[in-house]
Amino acid sequence: MSVEVERFEKNIALPTGEEYRRLTAARQRNGKVWAFVFQVATLIGIIALTALLYTIINQTFGLVIVTNTVDPDTLIVNGIPLEDQSKEQLVEVFEANVSSGLVRRFESEQPFAERSAGNVYDLIQEWVVKPRVEVSWKLMESIFNRQEIEAIAAERYPTGELQFRSWLSLDFVTSAQSSEPTLAGVRGAIIGSLLTILITISFAFPVGVGAAIYLEEYARHDLWFNRLIQTNINNLAGVPSIIYGMLGLAIFVRALEPFTSGALFGAGAGGTASGRTIISAGLTLALLILPLLIINAQEAIRAVPSTLRQAGYGLGATQWQVIWYHVLPSAIPGILTGTILAVSRAIGETAPLVVVGASTFITQDPSGPFSKFTTLPIQIYQWTSRPQDEFRNIAGAAIVVLLLMLLTLNASAVILRDRFQSNRI
Repeated sequence: MSVEVERFEKNIALPTGEEYRRLTAARQRNGKVWAFVFQVATLIGIIALTALLYTIINQTFGLVIVTNTVDPDTLIVNGIPLEDQSKEQLVEVFEANVSSGLVRRFESEQPFAERSAGNVYDLIQEWVVKPRVEVSWKLMESIFNRQEIEAIAAERYPTGELQFRSWLSLDFVTSAQSSEPTLAGVRGAIIGSLLTILITISFAFPVGVGAAIYLEEYARHDLWFNRLIQTNINNLAGVPSIIYGMLGLAIFVRALEPFTSGALFGAGAGGTASGRTIISAGLTLALLILPLLIINAQEAIRAVPSTLRQAGYGLGATQWQVIWYHVLPSAIPGILTGTILAVSRAIGETAPLVVVGASTFITQDPSGPFSKFTTLPIQIYQWTSRPQDEFRNIAGAAIVVLLLMLLTLNASAVILRDRFQSNRI
């Protein structure tokens, strides 16, 4: 043994003395350089995120000058202000201040007898009072240039009201879309986003996990066919989302129109959505995130120690019993992590939904999977393309709603993942 050690020391001459100190100092310098590079990269990420949040918040709050086409004080009935009137009084006010054709239109859409007082009040605000934002300022301008803004309001808009507005409010979340930014809301877009993501997860999660189980536990890796499948899955994860939109248009909107329109079940009878429905959008997004789900599920399954499988086989368990009772419970935390990433991508997609047929302006809430729809990203895109500053303000508020929805969904998945992980421990 001593002869072998001596030969080893002769073949590998370790540095000593000054050379050793020089090499050690060089390694330490390299370590400090890379540590600085990583710190700079982290700082850049923090700055970018801070700039994003600053821009959103700066657009969501600020001073505005509001003028009304009709003064609400002129609509007082028997000394009762508009907001305190009964539904019958509100209906009378509405009928007295709009054309008979407009009254018939809203009566045909939904009889006034079935409408709530709040709904009639909103109609009066939109079609009679018609509040209009003349000028709006961002948050920082409103804080540091308040006196200048007040002077502009008094000089140019003496009949207007200067008010600090939070474009993100409960009314904004619960109101339907409108062509007037002061009355517009995202209720329909929120419902459309949630229904679309629900369909996406319901289809993509079981299919993705099932494919990962087959590829990792059953498929023979020495067969060219299985290697081809794996290569294609890896490539599909990087395909632009617009391509999936074209695929969804060809398959779900056109080829499977009797199913996606609901006509096959009688649900879409008399509708105008054809195949451009929520279920088409959900299935298109499911195809989009499916490769990502499969790859992450494969990595999670591959990370399960092989000794766990061998122990199960040693106790007489079948392959499926080992997978179901041992492999999957151990891999679930990693699978759910991949699901979080996939859902985060799907909920923010716009391009494939535009191709599939998401509406940019829709006032009716989706009532099921065979309804016309819009989503929050589509709504934000439509508002940011408008020239008025007020639409960019409500776009900032919609971005905050989208971020809150995303954080809520991700937090639910994280809690579920941690629960599975703690149960395994």
